Amino acid sequence: MLLADRISRLQPSPIREILNVVDKPGMISFAGGLPSSDSFPCISVSDLDHRQLQYGATEGDADLREFVAKDLANRGLHVSADQVLILSGSQQGIDLVAKLMIENGTQVAVESPTYLAALQVFSLFGAEYQPFTPATTNLLINCKNAPALTYTVPTFQNPTGHCYTTDQRKALAKACDMNGSVLFEDDPYRELAYDDCDRRPVCSFMQQQNWIYQSSFSKTLAPGLRLGYLVCSAQLYPALSWLKQAADLHSNRLSQHIVLEQLQAGNAGERMVSIVAGYQRKRDVFAAALEKHLYNLATWQVPSGGLFFWLRLLSDNPVDTQKLLAKAIECNVAFMPGEPFFPAHDDESSYIRLNFSHAGDDEIAKGLQTLSTLISAELD
Repeated sequence: MLLADRISRLQPSPIREILNVVDKPGMISFAGGLPSSDSFPCISVSDLDHRQLQYGATEGDADLREFVAKDLANRGLHVSADQVLILSGSQQGIDLVAKLMIENGTQVAVESPTYLAALQVFSLFGAEYQPFTPATTNLLINCKNAPALTYTVPTFQNPTGHCYTTDQRKALAKACDMNGSVLFEDDPYRELAYDDCDRRPVCSFMQQQNWIYQSSFSKTLAPGLRLGYLVCSAQLYPALSWLKQAADLHSNRLSQHIVLEQLQAGNAGERMVSIVAGYQRKRDVFAAALEKHLYNLATWQVPSGGLFFWLRLLSDNPVDTQKLLAKAIECNVAFMPGEPFFPAHDDESSYIRLNFSHAGDDEIAKGLQTLSTLISAELD
């Protein structure tokens, strides 16, 4: 059977592979970024008519696009509704941008570490990576081969939880303006802020070059709705819209109807405050449990937002966290090894990502105590 050459680069998502085992009875999952089921809204579909059951516009529901545009203006990113493209989850946005920008050998700048599902897609299309960190964006200005695309998760970054400072945001925008790179900003965790930090979109600081900004309703409403959105420079919008059209015609219209109803509900603001307070409490419970069980085994920063802790295990030698995961699953605990989050094969071992939003308090204590025992044995 003759397949496209790029299929040789296709790899399964490590997160999806691990999530296949988390439904096992008694399994405590710190693996995927699953929202707490307590955060899901009570959904009853009202005012439904034939329009939501018929084919619709590729760009998405007009009222939802208008709502998104107004919300973005409040964030400091001023766009028209005509620049909003409703997505079938923000993962589709990554796929569309990769189709638009990347072919075999295309230079792509990514944070190291970064969101592993973005690396999965970019690698499929043949990207060659230029790793950077929030502190080294100046390297993007001085590099010999300027990247065609720069991908970033600047607000409560996945997996590290880092939130770019104002200066770091301006520096990244300036680097893209100077080297001609299209900035692709992925911003799914913005609303989940527990401490004060600058959350203004990096794209709002762009002065010259094209940019793309996307977010999701998965973390604030429900991931099963599979809905997100993308906005971009006017020059890029037609091609992205056509790529969306070729992929699935349009996003689920019933989901769009539900999301708009939830966003416009009178208690929407109160509900969001409650969700953030609940996640902040979970973060603090998780941080206290880490201090109790792993204080001498790993280092970490308490994240100011988002859903993850990023740990580096304290070992003089690299720790194979894939093998550690296999042992943990045998003990009914799941987590994400750090290796898949790195675009290059350097300094990528001895890290693990732990999600704090899904497990209950008792599960957090039990799961981290189990990990402590396993890591201690690994480091001895």
